[in-house]
Amino acid sequence: MSPPVPRGRVQRLVEAAMAVTLAVMACAVFLNVVLRYGFGSGVAASEELSRLLFVWMVFIGATAAYPLGEHMAFTSLMRPLRSKPVALKALTRLIHALVLLTCVLMGWGAWQQVVVSLGSKSVVMGYSSALLPLPAFLCAAAIGVMALVDLIRGKPIAFDHHAEVE
Repeated sequence: MSPPVPRGRVQRLVEAAMAVTLAVMACAVFLNVVLRYGFGSGVAASEELSRLLFVWMVFIGATAAYPLGEHMAFTSLMRPLRSKPVALKALTRLIHALVLLTCVLMGWGAWQQVVVSLGSKSVVMGYSSALLPLPAFLCAAAIGVMALVDLIRGKPIAFDHHAEVE
């Protein structure tokens, strides 16, 4: 197991944003449960707020995890190619290209959802429904840029991956 990747200022800021969204979600849901079961009433906006914050938190986390190598990887499939550097380099570039292609497809679909949702509002809180698919688009764009840079630079896939599946 490799040592943990040092966290920069941006990474700490992102982790703080995720912690704040999680804390707000937990408080909103807890308050709603107490009000419903204790007093027979609840906060209608609690569910919408929690859903919105959860979606944002997941995509912020996915974006932050990519440069740290914390997404799941099947590096055990690449281990036999360690002795064949040309094949390993080609497979690495293919992987970066597939990640980039996936980000383009996800970003395109998410953007279509943003455009479709622009004219509608959430039922209770009244925020634009485009705020739900927007983090998926932003995540796809950010990871896509990082994958493109990795593809251009020929960044090798780390075999000491933090989230390896054997």
